[in-house]
Amino acid sequence: MNNARQKWLDALGTPEYEIKYEPPTLLAKYDCNEFDGELYRQVNGRGKTQRVIMAFPKGTKEKCPAVVVPFYIAEQLLGFDPADGRVYERYQKAPIMLDLIRRGYAVASADAYHLTYYESDREKTDFARWGEAAAVLRKDHPNWSGVGKLVSDTKLVIGALSSHPRVDAERMGIAGFSLGGKMAFYTGCLDDRIRAILAVDFGIGWDQTNWRDTWYWGDQLDELIAAGMEHSSLLGSAAPKPMCLLAGAYDNEESWEIMKRAPGYKPDDGRLKMISYPGGHFPTREALEEGYDFLDRWLK
Repeated sequence: MNNARQKWLDALGTPEYEIKYEPPTLLAKYDCNEFDGELYRQVNGRGKTQRVIMAFPKGTKEKCPAVVVPFYIAEQLLGFDPADGRVYERYQKAPIMLDLIRRGYAVASADAYHLTYYESDREKTDFARWGEAAAVLRKDHPNWSGVGKLVSDTKLVIGALSSHPRVDAERMGIAGFSLGGKMAFYTGCLDDRIRAILAVDFGIGWDQTNWRDTWYWGDQLDELIAAGMEHSSLLGSAAPKPMCLLAGAYDNEESWEIMKRAPGYKPDDGRLKMISYPGGHFPTREALEEGYDFLDRWLK
């Protein structure tokens, strides 16, 4: 393991016990127009579980390339909940999971830890859950960061998807938007099962977005900055793994400069790419399609 990767792993921290991978338990199957869906319950800590949804292109007989798509709620980037047909109107602009299914990928996502780590009467979409969950996590595990928890849970999803008989585990990528972009970037850099990363407008620079929030790094961010750690070194620890960044409201030319400082990449070799789009945080259709083309190049 290279020194840069070890520094990031040390910073992410760990809980006071080992979280071993356990095969998830199948809860339900969905027969949808464009895909076959499966809902699972997966152990992600002592007395804790996360819901994992997987979806596979209909009618495929060969093993599919696959992309893990971490986000807030497992079904949101499908654009709807296959259990009851509920439509997630806000995410009709970026149905990344459904888009990837249409391109022939198997996909998987899970509920993030604001829903899985502690019990709450709040609505799933109530953002206050994040601060509450982070406070409980830090109290229970003082040496485990919020980002570390996000990475840990996402690695378990990778394990579940890569073990599925309909998946080609040698052609796995990760894609994420906003919070999911942070999860995709960190996990993609630190997990060798992932062959390519697509991250959408997550703010790669420390001052570009809310890395200081308690559910990410909190006050620990000051220690990282004092140690001279920036995300170029995390990306460099995974070099030459291909990464594409879609830049909207939070990422910009400064983001591209950070990416270019990552050691281990050759200039203009196509393994690092940034695509800028206008109009705010949500990506345009054109930018998404370019990002999917990038994944196709490295996973197909």
